[in-house]
Amino acid sequence: MLMPTDTGDLYEKRKGVFPKAVDGFYRRLKWAIMVVTLGIYWVTPWIRWDRGPYAPDQAVLVDMANRRFYMFDIEIWPHEFYYVAGLLVMAGVGLFLVTSAVGRAWCGYACPQTVWTDLFQHVERFIDGDRNAQVRLAKARWTPSKLARRLAKWSVWLLIGFLTGGAWIFYFADAPTLQREFWSGTAAPVAYGTTALLTATTFVLGGFMREQVCIYMCPWPRIQTAMLDEKSLVVTYKDWRGEKRGSVKKAAAHPGEFGDCIDCDQCVAVCPTGIDIREGPQIGCITCALCIDACDKVMAQVGRPRGLIDYCTQDDADAEKQGAKPRPVLKTLLRPRTIAYLLVWSSIGAAMLFALGARTRLDIAAQQDRNPIFVTLSDGAVRNAYTIKIRNMETRPRPMTVRAEGLPGALLWTDAMAREQARPAVNVTVPPDSVAKLRLYAAVPAAGPQRQDFRFVLTATDREGGTASEPARFERPQ
Repeated sequence: MLMPTDTGDLYEKRKGVFPKAVDGFYRRLKWAIMVVTLGIYWVTPWIRWDRGPYAPDQAVLVDMANRRFYMFDIEIWPHEFYYVAGLLVMAGVGLFLVTSAVGRAWCGYACPQTVWTDLFQHVERFIDGDRNAQVRLAKARWTPSKLARRLAKWSVWLLIGFLTGGAWIFYFADAPTLQREFWSGTAAPVAYGTTALLTATTFVLGGFMREQVCIYMCPWPRIQTAMLDEKSLVVTYKDWRGEKRGSVKKAAAHPGEFGDCIDCDQCVAVCPTGIDIREGPQIGCITCALCIDACDKVMAQVGRPRGLIDYCTQDDADAEKQGAKPRPVLKTLLRPRTIAYLLVWSSIGAAMLFALGARTRLDIAAQQDRNPIFVTLSDGAVRNAYTIKIRNMETRPRPMTVRAEGLPGALLWTDAMAREQARPAVNVTVPPDSVAKLRLYAAVPAAGPQRQDFRFVLTATDREGGTASEPARFERPQ
């Protein structure tokens, strides 16, 4: 069997990407989105929201200890997890909508990996200089000056990573309290572990791996690629206008032979993933549109019309090649596919809002004792016992009554009451934002069916009122 003498490398060695700074509409848009998203992330845990004396006053809180999720006026209990599932479905459909309309705009502007990587790159430019200076520094041998720059840059990256991990833990506990405990060394070990983990991942993913996360680690680009079609608005190089490439001097010397692209490579120099958009759609393009800013600037300098690289659908690019005028953006976005996604997304949101508005803030559950199933009392009546759980989802104590509907002649009492105090309904006050558990006895005359279905009805007797019910069964001897 013959063996090859030289198989070569199976994988190409990664080439460092050093994006060049650029100014333009899309760069300023990225700045604005970065400020907004980072501001929301870092500020949200510190927003206070008054829910009364019995509930936390943090606007957004994932209370793992008490199994609650608070978001301003909305409180989600464990049995209402379907609301969280609905939000996740809305997020997924929203990504489908954005992708089908404007391509990978999520990846280019709002993805956490993109936002933090962009922030790290600005820090790198501030310390190391722009693209050419970074390339020279990367190739230079290690000197005290290079070591000092590297340590300064990495220190700022670590600080940003630490602020990232530190902000995350504040979503799971009262932020001011946790901050004091964190710096005094009395916080829970999981707080320090989570902060350390997120600091490390932010430092490594945003500082060193960068575009490798988008191209190789993240599965979303492959999903999005399958969702794009000829009608999706994406960053497009109009090759029919740009080819054949040639410098300004060559174009002047040979009129009509060269296109508008002067082969300056500025679109490649500013790309955060290091791709060449002129090679067509590819998985490395995150649709950040910085190449549009760079190309438009060059076209203005050489006196040629902008839009050689532009947001454009493939259908519109083909039509423009034939001399047609570009369609309005709104007409491009509103097509059956995007409208269908929008309707699905809106329907889910409307259904969740309706469910939130119509849900009751109290609940009752009943479990019948099975040993013994029934007890015959001295006066001939038959007694069944039940374990009742009453859920008060309001942030204040609520007085309530429990009665047996559909069980004629039933008298109820609890462990805190004597048999002689039994009555058709019992009163109970449930603490705020909690579940009260009580043992309830029901006695009825012996005459009646062996098994009788009825309902426990819970009624709030305060000003707001409200009812809830739970099916149950009463057992008699044969």
